[in-house]
Amino acid sequence: MRIRSLGVRLAVPLCAVALLATGCGANDAGAPEGAVAELGTINDINPHDVSELRDGGNLRLATTSYPEHWNPMQIDSDGESAGIMRTMMPRAFATDAAGATSVNTDFFTSVELTSTEPQQVTYTINPKAVWSDGAPITWEDISSQANALSGKDPRFLIGNTNGFDRIEKVERGSDDRQAIITFKSHYADWAGQFSGNSMLMPKEATATPEAFNEGWRNAPGKTSGPFIIQSTDRGQGRITLGRNPKWWGATPKLDTITFSVLSSEAMVPALANNEIDAIGLATRDDMQTARKTPGVAIRRAPGNSWSHLTFNGAPGSLLENPELRVAIIKAIDRAGIAKAMQNGLVADPKPLNNHIFIQGQKGYQDNSLPFDPEAAARELDALGWKLNGDIREKDGRKLVIRDVMYNDQTWVQVAQIIQQNLRQVGIELSIETKPGSGFFTDNIQPGNFDVGQWVWAGDAFPLSSIPQIWGYYPDNLQGNYGRIGSPELNDLIEKTLTELDPQKAIELANQVDQAVWAEGHSIPLVQSAGNVGVRDNLANYGAAGLASLDYTKIGFLK
Repeated sequence: MRIRSLGVRLAVPLCAVALLATGCGANDAGAPEGAVAELGTINDINPHDVSELRDGGNLRLATTSYPEHWNPMQIDSDGESAGIMRTMMPRAFATDAAGATSVNTDFFTSVELTSTEPQQVTYTINPKAVWSDGAPITWEDISSQANALSGKDPRFLIGNTNGFDRIEKVERGSDDRQAIITFKSHYADWAGQFSGNSMLMPKEATATPEAFNEGWRNAPGKTSGPFIIQSTDRGQGRITLGRNPKWWGATPKLDTITFSVLSSEAMVPALANNEIDAIGLATRDDMQTARKTPGVAIRRAPGNSWSHLTFNGAPGSLLENPELRVAIIKAIDRAGIAKAMQNGLVADPKPLNNHIFIQGQKGYQDNSLPFDPEAAARELDALGWKLNGDIREKDGRKLVIRDVMYNDQTWVQVAQIIQQNLRQVGIELSIETKPGSGFFTDNIQPGNFDVGQWVWAGDAFPLSSIPQIWGYYPDNLQGNYGRIGSPELNDLIEKTLTELDPQKAIELANQVDQAVWAEGHSIPLVQSAGNVGVRDNLANYGAAGLASLDYTKIGFLK
């Protein structure tokens, strides 16, 4: 499943990593010592047995904005707010650094694919599992969420159906602690429905459209996890989590976790001033600051988030024509962007060449369009976009593209490189920065952009996001903010999602990716470098890669 973020330095562990590096030039820094070459093989969290950790302590983290919505399944939620909620909500599976799954036994004693014709999955809930008010977690919570996310009722403003639109029914099993899901059509990524970036919600939050859309807008309802909301202060930009007194699992080592809203440029200084305990390192200057700060260690594992550009191809938009979008893609030097932005931060900077799989993940292959500015210029000419001075025009309209992004130096520098690339073929890029508050709701969701820049953060369940982002269903936007797609692509997506053979599903997913490139939907740029500055006495925390974090085991060494 994909969740979105503004595209700045992400506060660990919201996506577990930072984003891009800034600066350019191939000779000003070498590869970092100990840089990890490939995702899916290792993470870097300073592992220690809990017996080596002291009881108590406050883990201080940062976030770029106060949550616009606390319901991680609602369309107004984003990656950072969902990351905060992961400390407090049930998930069916845990994942390791390679993305391999194991049942999260705090919440479920078993989760099994019990039939393929029809496809059925049986969830057996841990009899000790309760919500924060003491009410038991039951099959009704699963059933209510399946209904809300099914897409049957458009009043539920969901970010992703996540396969719930393929469910025929949810039934009570042997008792209230067991749910049997029967699918009306196969769903390849069934294990991700309550895992990864997806979470189980209490039935009260999903019972009605009003509860789903508005009930958690200003504060979360009841939760379930080792931590619980202790206090929030929107004015001060601070969220404090404390131990959940109803928690039945292992006692957390930490007393509290505090999230503070900080601008991206203030985060690394806050780490250096001992005001926060961990933050992604987005630039070489950040790396140098962290290296020079006593008591700070740099932890590395290539991340599961990536920067990209999404085109606005809605009917009537400047970039409605897919041939125009493809020509623009060919004019952008993504390899040059990768080298300029990540030289000195990773051993061998490369662009991300797949929309669905990340580097090192099973299924990843290069399906990208080539960097070919000469071909781009020819294609623009053929489309009627002729040079008039330095800028191309067609029917009296100049080819000036509005690039909308969060107001962060990293994104601006990426845009400036793209601006130089496009100028070579007669396209002008206008850089428009926006504040973090309302970035998606005011700009991206309504289509107030020609090109939008933000981050997608993924997990070990990538197939669930295929219809969310690249399927086009005009009455159900989900995450396809560019409003680009076709019936043929929708059919291929459907074929992929119904394939229960994992290897065949991967092959079909790559066919989807090839089609996404061909229609000029969006441009993946760079996978996050994964360099994280962390207090050197903080254990079981840092650059997690595809692994899920166990918040009961995070703490400070004795």
